[in-house]
Amino acid sequence: MKKSTKKILITASVVLASLILIAGTVMALFYFGILHLNDPSKAEYPVRGVDVSSYQGNIDWETLASQEISFAFIKATEGSSYQDPCFEYNWMQASSTDLRIGAYHFFSFESPGATQAENFIKAVSPVENMLPPVIDVEFYGKFSPSDIDADSISKELRTMVDKLTEHYGMKPVLYVTLSSNNNIIRSDFHDCDLWYRSVYSKVENGIDWTFWQFSNRHRLKGYEGKETYIDMNVFCGSIEEFENYPVK
Repeated sequence: MKKSTKKILITASVVLASLILIAGTVMALFYFGILHLNDPSKAEYPVRGVDVSSYQGNIDWETLASQEISFAFIKATEGSSYQDPCFEYNWMQASSTDLRIGAYHFFSFESPGATQAENFIKAVSPVENMLPPVIDVEFYGKFSPSDIDADSISKELRTMVDKLTEHYGMKPVLYVTLSSNNNIIRSDFHDCDLWYRSVYSKVENGIDWTFWQFSNRHRLKGYEGKETYIDMNVFCGSIEEFENYPVK
């Protein structure tokens, strides 16, 4: 083998090894919540908040609320019968802080919208200055866009939206992924604000969002549970707009 060829191969090997090392380091930093793929400008999006469930375990709400956040969405229910085991405690404790709080429901494709609404209403008592109820609509388990009857699901979701609107006097916010928005939400729910999940990139152009879940790998103080990380979100608007949200 010529020396020039050998030198090229050695150089190429060193470059490849360096790239692999850099990629591995970046992946590790992201995995351990040190590097964040999204980092929205605090000047542009000054209102930040978290969303939590029983996975965060025992939450010290005073500690959590002291870390430059303005709101928290708390998991309340799922389907027609499940209630998050930490919801009652979280709702009571969080309401005693300066945070604005809201409750969310994980929507089931296998359960009527009316009974899902009843489950949420039984669990969530209104508190002063609460945020609108949230319905989390995303694919789960065996379900994918090709495995659902989108029209039927939209009908049940509309029932739940209407019942929660009537009960709380506020239109629910819909938490969506790119897939659930494209296949279920986009054509029929223009009357609802969106809470958009996009943790690997910015929200796609053309998506009119109100809340953006930009990270699922942040670390804050004040909770001890199965989940080491906590979801971070921003509100699309100023502090004053958030204080007056939703506009009556």
